Amino acid sequence: MAENYFNYFTEVEEHFQRARGTGLFLLSPLDWALIETWKNAGVPLEAILRGIDQAFEKWRKRPARSRVHMVNSLAYCSQAVTEEAQVMANATPAVAKVAKAPFSLDDVREFVARNAAKLRKAGREDVAASLDALDLDALYSDLEQLEQRLTAIEERMIAHLRAAASEEALFEARRALDRDLKAYRGKMTAEQLAMLERQFLERRLLESAGLPRLSLFYLC
Repeated sequence: MAENYFNYFTEVEEHFQRARGTGLFLLSPLDWALIETWKNAGVPLEAILRGIDQAFEKWRKRPARSRVHMVNSLAYCSQAVTEEAQVMANATPAVAKVAKAPFSLDDVREFVARNAAKLRKAGREDVAASLDALDLDALYSDLEQLEQRLTAIEERMIAHLRAAASEEALFEARRALDRDLKAYRGKMTAEQLAMLERQFLERRLLESAGLPRLSLFYLC
């Protein structure tokens, strides 16, 4: 299956909605943090899609009395995704296919300019200036490098937010994560849970501060 690197989030969201079979279903902050955890861990998109299918297939084979509650989170599929990723890792490496970017240079310029404007509105002139300094004309020919530069800027921004966050804000974020993740902890390793906690906390910090995500994954 040919996959488009920058359609990672969209592909996972739409596939989960189709597998669930109940029309439009909005992913939760936990779900988005989990997708980002998979992305950062290098989990192939195909492994996630297969894992979702496997998880729902097992769920549908359960007795009707055990299917009173619908699958309401991607976390339900995490164990199956891990298993599929391992199967793919042990298989013969496939020839990588270079996919055309799903956006134009003008799309990238608009995305970066829009984020810079949001950052200035939020009082983060330093981060906005870093975006302005990017040579988008040159970097568009190497989207991997552009993504790395955007990620570096975003990580610096998040580090500042984390340092400035109150103990109460961090506590509330972790309590929200524990509440949402309670039913799914048994499906994840300690390492996966630690990565998920980090991604969830970072998303909460950015949303609370009204700051945008800078990665090209959020352009799609």
